[in-house]
Amino acid sequence: MKKILFLIVLGSVLSCKQKITDADISNLNGYWEIEKVELPDGDKKEYKVNETIDFFKIDGNKGIRKKVMPQLDGTYLTNDIQEDIVIAVKDGDATIQYKTTYASWKEEIIELTKDKLVVKNEQDLEYHYKRPVKFSVK
Repeated sequence: MKKILFLIVLGSVLSCKQKITDADISNLNGYWEIEKVELPDGDKKEYKVNETIDFFKIDGNKGIRKKVMPQLDGTYLTNDIQEDIVIAVKDGDATIQYKTTYASWKEEIIELTKDKLVVKNEQDLEYHYKRPVKFSVK
């Protein structure tokens, strides 16, 4: 009985993860605002206001990620600092491999749609992103 229960729980946990395809990767392009971080112990850190937003530009399986700062007029301030990235997709699993002059690391893509991005890093921190809503003064 315990084995059956374990298999049911394991199946439901594994089914929560989206199968990522090469076609899904184009959804990564554009601006992403962090919404929350889920810690390995189940705790969550909510982000109400973000000073920086991630910008991804992907062509094929390679691209960049930059941190940009939203401005009151709806534009973004940026600098020349960027991370080179490579997307690896295999059997429905996808990772983003980052590289800078000083470090390299990777994140697993858990979910990716046109409006939602969830990635998990090597420390089991799960980052939930949404598309930012442009601020305007009207």
